[in-house]
Amino acid sequence: MANLVIVESPAKAKTIQKYLGKDFEVVASMGHIRDLPKSKLGVDVENGFTPQYLDMKGKEDIIKDLKRRAKKSDCVYLATDPDREGEAISWHLAQMLGLDMNANNRVAFNEITQTGVRSGMSNPHRIDLDLVNAQQARRILDRLVGYKLSPFLWKKVKRGLSAGRVQSVAVRLIVDREEEIRAFVPREYWSIDAKLRSPHSAKQFTAKLAAVDGAKIEIENEMQSQMLLARLENAQFVVTGIRKRVTKKQPAPPFITSTLQQEASKRLGFQSKRTMKAAQELYEGIEIEGMGAVGLITYMRTDSLRISADAQAAAAEYIKAAYGENYLPEKPRVFKSKKSAQDAHEAIRPSMPELTPDRVKSSLSSDQYKLYKLIWERFIASQMANALLDTVSVDIDAAGCLFKASGYSVQFDGFTVLYEEKNENEEENQKMLPLLAMNDILKVISLDGNQHFTQPPARYSEATLIKALEENGIGRPSTYAPTITTILARMYVEREGKQLKPTALGEVITQLMKEHFERIVDTTFTAKMETDLDNVEQGTADWVTTLDSFYQDFAKTLEEAENAMDGKHVKIPDEQTDVICEQCGKNMVIKIGRFGKFLACPGFPECTNTKKIVQETSGVCPLCSSKIVLKKSKRGRSFYGCSGYPECNFMTWNVPVEETCPQCNSTLFQKGGKAGKLVCEKPQCGYERSLK
Repeated sequence: MANLVIVESPAKAKTIQKYLGKDFEVVASMGHIRDLPKSKLGVDVENGFTPQYLDMKGKEDIIKDLKRRAKKSDCVYLATDPDREGEAISWHLAQMLGLDMNANNRVAFNEITQTGVRSGMSNPHRIDLDLVNAQQARRILDRLVGYKLSPFLWKKVKRGLSAGRVQSVAVRLIVDREEEIRAFVPREYWSIDAKLRSPHSAKQFTAKLAAVDGAKIEIENEMQSQMLLARLENAQFVVTGIRKRVTKKQPAPPFITSTLQQEASKRLGFQSKRTMKAAQELYEGIEIEGMGAVGLITYMRTDSLRISADAQAAAAEYIKAAYGENYLPEKPRVFKSKKSAQDAHEAIRPSMPELTPDRVKSSLSSDQYKLYKLIWERFIASQMANALLDTVSVDIDAAGCLFKASGYSVQFDGFTVLYEEKNENEEENQKMLPLLAMNDILKVISLDGNQHFTQPPARYSEATLIKALEENGIGRPSTYAPTITTILARMYVEREGKQLKPTALGEVITQLMKEHFERIVDTTFTAKMETDLDNVEQGTADWVTTLDSFYQDFAKTLEEAENAMDGKHVKIPDEQTDVICEQCGKNMVIKIGRFGKFLACPGFPECTNTKKIVQETSGVCPLCSSKIVLKKSKRGRSFYGCSGYPECNFMTWNVPVEETCPQCNSTLFQKGGKAGKLVCEKPQCGYERSLK
C-alpha cells in the first residue's frame, strides 16, 4: 500500500505528488481540521488552560476520508507548512488519526521543488511540541481576550463588537496617529533657492540657501525672506568649495514577509491580503508550461534574511551569464537578520533563480506574475555588485550667504540595472551638476523666496502600518495581513484612498480600551507577549505558566473595568452629513450596521428613513449623461456605474477623471494606474492617450 502524505491544500498536494511518484499518495486536509468551539470559550482556565478541540463543521467528509486512507497506508507523513500553524495542524492530524506522537513522521518543505521535496522526505522528524505549544498558547491567549472582552464591549457600547490582542493595538496606532494629525499646528518657514548657470555650460542648476554669516539659517516669515533677498540682490555668486567622491550604493536584502507586503503595496498597489494570496499560490505550485506543477518561491512567512549557498550559486551563475562577471560582488553577499528573527526559514526567494519572470509569464495570472517578478528581481539584485556613484557637493558664497548644491552621475550601475528599492524620502530630481571650478562666478537666472508649512505626520497606509507593527515587535509574519483584514471588516478602520483612517467606532473602542485595559493596547506589553510566545517555541518557557501569568492580571483588570463602568454606556458619535431626510427635513447621519455604513435619520424612532451611501464622482455616464457613482461588487472590489441604474447599466473598472475627451467631450477614464492610459468609453469613439 502507498505511503500517505498529508498537506493543507490541493495545489500543494498536486505539486508534491509529481515529485514523489506512484509509491506515495498526497492528499489535502484543506487547512485546520479541529479548533476551539465557536459558541463558547472552550478553555478550562481552572485546570491548566485545557483547550476543548472539536472537529470543524463542514470537514466531516474530509476527516472520514483521511481516516480511511491512513488506515490503508503503510506510513503517514505530515507535510503541512513549516511554521507554528503548520506544526499545530500536523499535531491535530496525528491526534485525530491515532498516529504515534514519537514517530519521525513530520516532514517540512522550505521550497516545493524536486530538491526541496526530496530533502524534506529524507529528513523526517518528530512533531515539534514546542512549536505546537506556542501555537496553542497564542490561540488560547487570543480566545481569552476576545471572548472575555467582547461581551464587555457589547454591554458598554453595542452588540456585535469584538476585541483582539493584536488587532486592538493596531487600531490604537491608527487612532493615535489621527490624534497627532488633529493636534498638529503647522509652522511657517521659508526657503531661498537660486537658479544658477556655470560659465562653462548652458545648463542651469539650483542651489539652496543653507547658512548666513557662518551660522545655519531658519527663515521663519516673509519679512526675513525679503531682507535676505534684498541683501542678495546684486551679490556675486562664487564657487568656494567642491567636494567629489565615489559613493557605493548597496542593494536591498531579499524579502521577508513584512518587506514583501510593504514593497508590493508601494510598487504594485497590492493590499497585504492580496499579496499573501498570490505568494501562497507561488509557493504551493503553479502549472508551468513544459515543466508541470512547480513551486516558484520559498516559504513566504519568514523573518530571516538567510540564503542557502545553492541559491547564491544559482543567482551568481545567472548574473554572470546575463550581465557579465563585473556585475558580481567580490564574494557572495550575506545579510544579517534582526536579533528578534526566528530564522526558521530562508528569505523569500525564487526556488529556481534560472526561471526568469519572462520564462513563466504565460503560465501565471496577472497577480502571480507581478509578485513573482518583484521577488525574483529583488533576490537577483541582492546578489549583484554595488552601484558606484560619482557625487559632487558644491559650496557657493554670495554676500556672506552660503548656498549648497549637490548632484551625482552613475559610474557603474551595478544592481540598479535590474532593481532599485523605492525610497520616498530620496530626492527624485537630484541630477548631475554642470562642470564647475573653484572661484567660478555664476550667472543668476532667478532668486526666489518660497513659503512652506510643516506637515502633520501622514496617516498609516497598509505598508507603513505593517512596518510600525514589525518595528514595535507586534505580531509575527503570519499575522500582519489577517490583522489588517480584521480591523477593516470590524469597521474600526476604513480606507481613504491608500490611507487607513479610524472610524468613530474605532476611536470610541480605543478610548475605552486605553482607560480600562491599558496593557492590552500597550505596544510594549504586546511586544513582550510576542517574546514570551517565542520563548515557548524555543522551549525556554512553559506555555501554561505563560498563559497563567497573563490571565491572572487580565481577569482582575476585567473585573475592575466592570465595576468602574457599572450602569454606564458609551455612545458612538454620529457623523452628520448634508443629505436632507425627505421625510422630516433633518440632516441625515452616518451609521454603521452589519453590512457597513448607511445614512439614517437622527429623528429615529419617530422617523425611520434610511438610505444607502452613494459616492458621486466628477464624471458623467458616456451612455446617458447621468452622474457616475462609486460602487462595490459582492467581493468588495470598487467599480464605477451609472447613477441611473437599472435604466442604464453602464459600468467600468476604470477611474473617471475630470478631463474630457477631445474628440467627443465625454468623460475620460484612467486605465492601468499611473503608468496606464486615458480612454474614452463612449461607443464608437475609441480615443485613448498614454500617461507615460
